[in-house]
Amino acid sequence: MVPLSFAGHDFLAHSDAALYWPAHRALLVADLHLEKASWYAGYGQMLPPYDSRATMERLESIIDETGAETIYCLGDNFHDSAGEDRLEPVAAKLLQKLTARTGWYWVNGNHDTALAGRWGGNVVREMQVDGIMLRHEAEPGFAGAEMSGHYHPKFRLRGRGRLVARRCYVASESKLIFPAFGALTGGMDADDDAIRKVMGAAACALVPLRKKLLRFPLHGVSEMAG
Repeated sequence: MVPLSFAGHDFLAHSDAALYWPAHRALLVADLHLEKASWYAGYGQMLPPYDSRATMERLESIIDETGAETIYCLGDNFHDSAGEDRLEPVAAKLLQKLTARTGWYWVNGNHDTALAGRWGGNVVREMQVDGIMLRHEAEPGFAGAEMSGHYHPKFRLRGRGRLVARRCYVASESKLIFPAFGALTGGMDADDDAIRKVMGAAACALVPLRKKLLRFPLHGVSEMAG
């Protein structure tokens, strides 16, 4: 994990799309999209049905690594509101174990507006923690500090004849958009107009590696940070 500062707070960015908040012993992730494969299967597109299990196992590993006691999931936790009822047994058992041992908060997303917390945890529309608003989708006119998900940002860089894509955060002075954590989630270009409209011209992409944080101005030359 590498240091990442935002809104006057110190965080540690995990290379696997999770952010640890040491002052609160809290882990933040976004866009798990649990049971995405089973949703597609319902429409005849068959995908390996292990996405929820893979996502929850990765999340458990990071919780164990960090010792996190509180978990904030920033929306689109399930791929659809009925996904809670479809959650396959192994993933459901693991989720129940994790929500029992931590203070777990589900922020509603646009995909899971009817989330009920069947497997444990507290369901909220949005919440503020230590001066930072946690919600699913960034609000362009919001004046305070804000963390959100929704866009699944990825930074794409061409070099040596190939295209490299990495999940990334998109940051401005007051907003931080998280990458998607889920196993079957795709990604939107960090420089996409939809993200620009929310973040403004001064935004940058932050790509956490194991030992360093790469910072890429979204209209400029990359530089290394932290």
